[in-house]
Order: sequence, then C-alpha cells, then structure tokens
Amino acid sequence: MPAAFPPHASSLRRDRMDKPLVDHEWGAGKGDMLMTDIEGDIGASGKTAVQKNRSLIGRVIFFGVELSPDNFAVAMVYFVQGVLGLARLAVNFYIKDDLHLDPAETAVIFGFSALPWLIKPLYGFISDSLPLFGYRRRSYLVLSGLLGAISWSLMATLVDGKYSAAFSILLGSLSVAFSDVVVDSMVVERARGESQSVSGSLQSLCWGSSAFGGIVSSYFSGSLVDAYGVRFVFGVTALLPLITSGVAILVKEQRVGQNFPLGGPGFLESSKQNIIQLWGAVRQPNVFLPTLFIFLWQATPHSDSAMFYFTTNKLGFTPEFLGRVKLVTSIASLLGVGLYNGFLKTVPLRKIFLGTTIIGTALGMTQVFLVTGLNRKFGISDKWFAIGDSLILTVLSQASFLPVLVPAARLCPEGMEATLFATLMSISNGGSVLGGLIGAGLTQALGVTKDRFDNLVTLIILCNLSSLLPLPLLGLLPQDSPGTAEKETGEIEMKFS
Repeated sequence: MPAAFPPHASSLRRDRMDKPLVDHEWGAGKGDMLMTDIEGDIGASGKTAVQKNRSLIGRVIFFGVELSPDNFAVAMVYFVQGVLGLARLAVNFYIKDDLHLDPAETAVIFGFSALPWLIKPLYGFISDSLPLFGYRRRSYLVLSGLLGAISWSLMATLVDGKYSAAFSILLGSLSVAFSDVVVDSMVVERARGESQSVSGSLQSLCWGSSAFGGIVSSYFSGSLVDAYGVRFVFGVTALLPLITSGVAILVKEQRVGQNFPLGGPGFLESSKQNIIQLWGAVRQPNVFLPTLFIFLWQATPHSDSAMFYFTTNKLGFTPEFLGRVKLVTSIASLLGVGLYNGFLKTVPLRKIFLGTTIIGTALGMTQVFLVTGLNRKFGISDKWFAIGDSLILTVLSQASFLPVLVPAARLCPEGMEATLFATLMSISNGGSVLGGLIGAGLTQALGVTKDRFDNLVTLIILCNLSSLLPLPLLGLLPQDSPGTAEKETGEIEMKFS
C-alpha cells in the first residue's frame, strides 16, 4: 500500500519486508493493551499472613500475552528491529547527499540490501538443522546481534563509497533477517494449532514491540542527523543490535546433544528431510493458495522513492521534520496493531483485505493533493498534510499487514517452524521487491527523476489503482471461522470456496 514516505526496512516483510501476528482472551481487562493481573487465593481466617502472601502470584499481561522471560526476549528482538530505524533517515540522506547518487542507483542499493530477506528459508534450514554450541535459537541470536553491530560500525568509520555502503547495508540487513527468522520460529512454535484470535495476540505483542521501538528512535533519527551528522547516527546505531545478543540468554531452550558439521552426513540428511517436508507443506492448497494471493497483493507497484525525492528536493522537508513524520508513523503503527488486536483479529481474512484495500486505495489518492498543492488551497500546509496523510495510511497499512502473518504462523508443521515460516515470508518479500521494481520501472517510464516531477500525479494514481488488482483473487484466502482452531491429527484444516 502506498505511503507518503518510504516504509521502514523491517517491513520488507514488510518483511517490512517482512518483517514486515497473534491473540489471547484478555478477560475482564479486554481492550487494554497493557494490564497487570494479580491472582491470589483468599485464605480462610485461620491462615497466617505468610500463607496469604505466598498465595499471591503476579503475572504481567501485555497485548494479551503473559510476559514470561521467553516472550520478553521475543518482544525485545522485535523492539530492536524497530529501534534500528534510528539510522534509516541517515542512510537515505547519506546516499542522496554524501554519495550524490541518483534515484536509479539508490534503488539498486536498496534492492541489493533486500536480498537477505529473499533467502530466509536458508537461515531456517541452518537454524533448524545446525545447532550452534548446542542451541538452535540462542546462539544465532547472539551472532545476529554481533553482525549488526559490525555492519553499523563500518558505516560509521570506513565506508566512503557506494560499493562499501551497499556491502555494509547488506550485512545489517542480513543481521536483522537472520534474527527475524529465529524469533519468528519461536513465535510459530507457540501459535501452532491455535485459533485466529489466539494467534493474533502474540503477533500483536511482536509488532507492537517493533512499533514501540520505532517510536523511541523516530524523532531523534532526524534531529541527530541535523545536529551531529550521519556518521554519529551510524555509530550510535551500532550499539543497538547488541541488545539482541544480550536477551538471547533469556530464551528457554533445551541444549541439543549433537552438532551436525556443515556438509557432514548428519546435516545433509537433516537438510534433505527438511526439503522434502517443506515441499510437502508448501504444495498443499491450504498453504499454496493463500501464499499466492499474498505474493500478488505485495507485488503491486508503489511510488515511495519518488515521493521521498519530491518531499526533500521539491518541498524542502528537512531531516528533523522527517524525523517528526517518522514519530507520527511509528505511533500510527502501534495504533494499527491496536486496531487489529481490538477489533479485527476475529474478522475473516477476506473481509479485512477487501475493506483495507479499498479504503487504502481511496486514501492513497490524497497524495495527489500534496503534489499539486491543492491542500494549500484549503489552508493546510504541506507539512501538516504530510503528517496527517502518513498517520492515516500507516494505521491502515499495519492493520492490513498483520492478517498476512496469521495464516502463515498457524500452518507451520512441527519441527520446521523456522523454515516454512521463513519460506512464506520470503515469498511475500519477493512480491514486495517485485512491486518496488515495477514502481521503479513506472517512475522511469514516466520521466520522474530527482528534480522532475511533472508526471508524479500519474504515477501515484497508477500505483494506487493497481492495489485493487488482486481483489478478484480473494477466494484464494481461507474462509476461516473466527476464534476457532480446527485440529485433526495435529494439522489445521481451512476451508476454501
């Protein structure tokens, strides 16, 4: 879905790109995003005060999920993914102003940096089949954090050209993508076989944590660039991935007795079995058809890059102001999570996609107002209009993205959670990359450059209307029954019309 400014890198999942899903009954406190539940048995009058105190058990419930050490570690990894947005504007301005690259070269660099998100199944195979130091999750979270710290340290010190910049950004992307696969596998282990509603709470915790991380870093992402420069921001960002390494010790995981050497018979046999199991799972209609729809839905073009150049080169938006816009969109992301968690998690997927796509297409057309200056005729300044436009579109985009993850998390068979979920998200990310390339092609075909925006209105209209193209294929999505989990012989059955 188009947005007034480029989306954060984790949304390549959406997987940001991805990374660009799940819910629990909240009881009496339903509707509250954060609550503390103190449970205790009221003893008889003859019991001592010590016995009464022992009967009090405190549990922190966040987004409907008990915040155990395991879940806290998951939330913190997602928080780091969000807070890494501190360097996002710095990267954009470094490429545009310091390296003096044109939009085409910029698109190539960001496309290159997206490659780690397209081979996520490989990380799933490695994590599932090749325990490191006896652990399948902990060790890789530690290594991912260290790799991220190295990549941003290079950006802060040694990088001085487009090739070295592309390499360092690629390393940072690899760090986030690998940790994303590991933490996603932990999420789907808990979501397997649960209802759409139960799946919704854990996904809300994950993406809510990411959105909160974005809020923490968003405003300073622009003001720090203005005050201290991009190198300083890169240096500060290098410290953040170490949080991922630190919380890895909280992951509750049994030590695996045998490590398979890479390329050894144990690893090869395990990989072969995983590939067979993966193919058997992917080719099932209840997995393949929704995945095909999600790919096509993500593959529609967008005009994000052109809008970034327009707002900075034509309207003169500064890094500090864009940081404020990022703050608004980060808050809007959290609101989108709340909207899904509070009102949409029990709504059938088809209705969610239909409603959010139609409304989003209509609201996306408001970017035409900003480009033509029509907003000023109504007495609304460019800056205020950009903030409001970004807020509304981000809420809708986040609310429509979370349902993508729910069926993917629920369909993963036991024993290969990381691999299958990573495969499904890589396909989604591939659609997003394809959409970006189509958008870049349209941008070039219409003659929109870093200083020519005559046909930008046409580009915006075409990109928004293209969002409607996947709607006739809504029948590919499961006709799920909200709040129920159908399980037979350990598998989830979903009905298709």
